[in-house]
Amino acid sequence: MNEADTCRTLVVPKLQAAGWDREPARISEQVTFTDGRIFVVGQTARRRPGKRADFILRYRPDMPLAVVEAKPKGSPVGEGMQQSKQYAEILGLKFAYSTNGDEIAEFDYLTGKERILAAYPTPEVLWARLCKAGKISPQAAEGLLTPAYHLSGKSPRYYQEIAINRAVESVLQGKRRILLTMATGTGKTVVAFQICWKLAQARWNREGAYRRPRIATLLRCQRAQLNQRASNTVAAAKSGGIVGAVLIGALEAGKYLFGK
Repeated sequence: MNEADTCRTLVVPKLQAAGWDREPARISEQVTFTDGRIFVVGQTARRRPGKRADFILRYRPDMPLAVVEAKPKGSPVGEGMQQSKQYAEILGLKFAYSTNGDEIAEFDYLTGKERILAAYPTPEVLWARLCKAGKISPQAAEGLLTPAYHLSGKSPRYYQEIAINRAVESVLQGKRRILLTMATGTGKTVVAFQICWKLAQARWNREGAYRRPRIATLLRCQRAQLNQRASNTVAAAKSGGIVGAVLIGALEAGKYLFGK
């Protein structure tokens, strides 16, 4: 039995038995989450294959919790663990699983322990473990699970998703000073917009009142040509009334300011 057969006949049924296929949880199969490193041969640029996870387990569509790497039936259960841990670290996940279809090995980054399991944990169990370790209150957890904005037809890349969720979690936990450092061209405006969107939909505000926040956003562009692109990104926020003011200027640094 090869790896594909193992995934189809042994791994997927066990994930389904644990409830990962029941909404709002989700099983993402054969997920290529990087484009692959570019390298140059002579005068030609080529791209290596991207990193692909066998399964990513999501508690919500925008909240991945674990990665699962499968190897052919009969292989040692821990054969895929190093690869699973590598992917989990790249994706910012706290649970990594390796399986040969019959046995399941789990590595928990919250405790640093590896163990053999008889079955996969349910989505609720993994989420509860994550919230307990991160000291995430029920109210903050509810806000953190607020869906991102997908109506534009584009979903955040994996590193953007990490930045969005970590920033929103910090805000909901009451942290006042938050810094995201991202390279040029990695979608800082998209990340800022999604943070605004999630906080607004979660009705977060400093007073704890049941209302959407008044968010003032300052986008400082290093070139005037970027102004229109930034304007297009935040158009949905302005039309939806969740951003009180959007100021875009051709300045030399990138900075986002959020009000009440």
